[in-house]
Amino acid sequence: MQTYTPPLKDFEFILHDVLQVQSGDTPGYSDLDAEFSGAILEEAGKIARDVLMPLNAIGDTQGCTLENGVVRTPDGFKEAFDIIRDGGWTGLSADPEYGGQGMPFVLGTAVSEMSLSANQSFNMYLSLTAGAYEAIHTHGSEALKAKFLPKMVTCEWTGTMNLTEPHCGTDLGMMRSKADPVRDGTYKISGQKIFISAGEHDMVENIIHLVLAKIPGGPAGVKGISLFIVPKFLVNEDGSLGARNGVACGNLEEKMGIHGNSTCVMNYDEAEGYLVGEEHKGLRAMFTMMNAARLGVGLQGLAQASVAYQNALDYTRERLQGRDVTGAKNPTGTADPLIVHPDVRRSLMDQKSFIEGARAFLLWNATLLDAGELSDDKNAEGLLSLMTPVIKGFLTDKGFDMTVQAQQLYGGHGYIEETGASQFVRDARIAMIYEGANGIQALDLVGRKLASGGGKHVMAFFDLVKTFIKENEGDAALKADFLDPLKAASKDMQAAAMYFMSEAPKNPNAALAGSTDFMHLFGHVALGLMWARMAKVASEKLLEGTSDAAFYETKLATGRYYMARSLPETALRLARINSGAEPVMGLDAEAF
Repeated sequence: MQTYTPPLKDFEFILHDVLQVQSGDTPGYSDLDAEFSGAILEEAGKIARDVLMPLNAIGDTQGCTLENGVVRTPDGFKEAFDIIRDGGWTGLSADPEYGGQGMPFVLGTAVSEMSLSANQSFNMYLSLTAGAYEAIHTHGSEALKAKFLPKMVTCEWTGTMNLTEPHCGTDLGMMRSKADPVRDGTYKISGQKIFISAGEHDMVENIIHLVLAKIPGGPAGVKGISLFIVPKFLVNEDGSLGARNGVACGNLEEKMGIHGNSTCVMNYDEAEGYLVGEEHKGLRAMFTMMNAARLGVGLQGLAQASVAYQNALDYTRERLQGRDVTGAKNPTGTADPLIVHPDVRRSLMDQKSFIEGARAFLLWNATLLDAGELSDDKNAEGLLSLMTPVIKGFLTDKGFDMTVQAQQLYGGHGYIEETGASQFVRDARIAMIYEGANGIQALDLVGRKLASGGGKHVMAFFDLVKTFIKENEGDAALKADFLDPLKAASKDMQAAAMYFMSEAPKNPNAALAGSTDFMHLFGHVALGLMWARMAKVASEKLLEGTSDAAFYETKLATGRYYMARSLPETALRLARINSGAEPVMGLDAEAF
């Protein structure tokens, strides 16, 4: 049976000891003292543990069903949705003007991690709505915001994003969905969209679809794409619901995982739609939603790794198999628990060190998002933009790897559905694919983000690493265990960036062939920086004297493992990048 324990102590450590959010000058941060944020996270953790986690396996086994055009969600989902909605959790970080609570995004990120760990399929109904809200809030007219946002904030209405079509995924320039203008300023939307998460369900009275389509006569390719709001039910002037719009779910996809979320084929038949932003500028508006979604998907990678690790850890403590080679640890039993064996410890340490480093990395990036949105900090926005493909690509690649490692610790029982281990693997797998497959994230990082601002943002990241090392190199223990490995990894990353700069102008394939390796190299350096920062704080706490010494000692030991066993992967990644395009492109397409 699956279980979940909210990582409240780790949230407290990262938010208040490492990031020191309560001391930040971002608006709203002065209110985030440990007592206030702790109370919110504790209550959110209870909902995740007691309400959402028990529905995780139910959602997986029952899935969603399509009956006469209506999607029925698994048993208990609607009741859980009501609990979260009635508790005001849906508007935690939303604008108070539209009924939100206006809390900083960093707090919402911690809440979302727990919800995702407990039940990723369920959380997607909420997160898609938050993304649609963000796009409308940023690019919609005042009239559209007033009409749709209040009930999206409360999740009386939920939202979706509609990009993909049967013949085109990433290449949106091939899109066929069209939007014919009507004299009253509305548009008639026609076409078919696929892979639409939460596209139809029975938990709310209306669903607000954000749909990309082309207005006839517009520019070719992606320059001719516009974004539209297309509600399931039309909304009258007084806010009441009117007639059913010309949009319907034609089919439910049968998927590897996330069975509790309705992944729909959506058919649009001259459905009434409303332009968001300017004509032919739809991608700009949709990317507001997609960038937020990519941060959320990176969080999914971490969240599934975390819950899979927790359950595997419990199993290794309970399952008796073999004897410790140094002597029996359970002499009165028939065997020792799995956790005594070195290779089991290696796997657990791989998982634990990734999860805790990734959690700090994501929360740090959430503070950058807050600084950009709440303080208009352009440097923070630029740094976050640079790291968005790393968050999405690296964290979901590694998050999936960690769920597989967790499953492996069960042996044959991990392949049996009753343990629940396989669901974490299957649910994590989609995160590497949707919201831009990870290969696309790597190409975006190397092809666009590195050169953004003339390289200003990547240089700012290097400066962060360099400054931290310089400021703390007088600490001998920190230097040997954390700063020296971080310096070596950062040099690998700088060498890779220099290789791209020198080779890409004359041989673009040389850069693109190494893009995934660079994304992982960058990810490891970022987590290395997080571990160095956490180690500094943990060491200081121990020197000050603390009643929780075991927590900080464990944090240091976990960090040392990451620096010694995971961070050196940067050298391997650099070697692959330096091999250029020839090994990758050496075969003609016909020779495969």
